[in-house]
Amino acid sequence: MTGVRGYFHPKTATGAASLVPAPPWRYSGDLLTVEYRTDPARVRELLPPPLEPAPDDPGAVALIWADWQSCSASGEELLDPVRAQYKEAFAAVRCSYRGRLYSRCVYIWVDKDFAIARGLHQGYPKKLGSIHQTRPHPFGPAPRLEAGARLGATLAAADRRIAQAVVTLHRPSSTSGFVNAHPMAHHRWLPSIEKGKGLALDELVESAAASFDGGQAWTGEAELELFEAPTEELARLAVREPIAAYYRQVGVVWDGGRLLESHTSGAGD
Repeated sequence: MTGVRGYFHPKTATGAASLVPAPPWRYSGDLLTVEYRTDPARVRELLPPPLEPAPDDPGAVALIWADWQSCSASGEELLDPVRAQYKEAFAAVRCSYRGRLYSRCVYIWVDKDFAIARGLHQGYPKKLGSIHQTRPHPFGPAPRLEAGARLGATLAAADRRIAQAVVTLHRPSSTSGFVNAHPMAHHRWLPSIEKGKGLALDELVESAAASFDGGQAWTGEAELELFEAPTEELARLAVREPIAAYYRQVGVVWDGGRLLESHTSGAGD
């Protein structure tokens, strides 16, 4: 008797209903990044042990909007766009683990269920949200990628707007920011099904792109506003000082991560 199939839930006789296929997962996206400084104590409170704040510029935050097309190795989802296209917005900070610098996603919102499922696997704390950003285009009224171009972005969750930005591009850039420029240090947590038994899964993992390519980055400045909401805490990372804003088109392949520590099945190296 054969077992049920599928990389993720639901596992079925054929596996066709699985919410996400097995990696590698391939991404093409337009990224709009706003970097700023907040109170370092607000970053520290989001870093569970053994993670520590970055030794330099510990209050740096990147708020990133991304308009993605994604697919499995076959690329078949690109011809069924409802399975490929989604948007997300996330807040990244930097942290230190055993003397090495990492990035860490502390908040993230997406608009598709398959993106949430991938996040559960990778350790991203994904929630549903409504995400929109201006798409540059070489024709018509949309902004072109040139000095003076203005791009907008909004983020809402549970019907409340929690962030909005307007980015003005100034010039080409050799970078698209420094906060989200390291491997990610994430936790994979799952509570035990038995009350009072703590966590059935408690892992600290490292995750990075297996490959990356990108177009010309542009940099400029941003007007960023964060708003309070009953069930969101992004506004605790209040803007103290702007750093810069960036726009870039990128291509990424993700094909697994590395266990750093486990408190349920032994320790990583």
